[in-house]
Amino acid sequence: MADYGVVLVTASSPEEARAISEVLLQEKLAACISTTAIQSLYVWEGAVQDDQEWQLMIKTDLSLFSEVEAKIKAVHSYDVPEIIALPIVQGSTLYLDWIGESTVNL
Repeated sequence: MADYGVVLVTASSPEEARAISEVLLQEKLAACISTTAIQSLYVWEGAVQDDQEWQLMIKTDLSLFSEVEAKIKAVHSYDVPEIIALPIVQGSTLYLDWIGESTVNL
């Protein structure tokens, strides 16, 4: 069975979220990307920040993580973007098969 997962990325604007999504989908590095507005509180350069961001939930084959990470970094405006992967432990066989069919098989 393939190693599917969800890669979480925050973006500074809906336009940036869309740009990241489009490049990943065009390169077949993701099968589906959901985006939602979130409020993020975090520490940056010693101060607590409180910003509206856009959370991308990128469904992909985790064997592509290095390529996904590189493409995100090439488009992203942040110095240190959130790029974390969570494994899909279980899921609908049809949906997981679709992820595999929609992403590049290296």
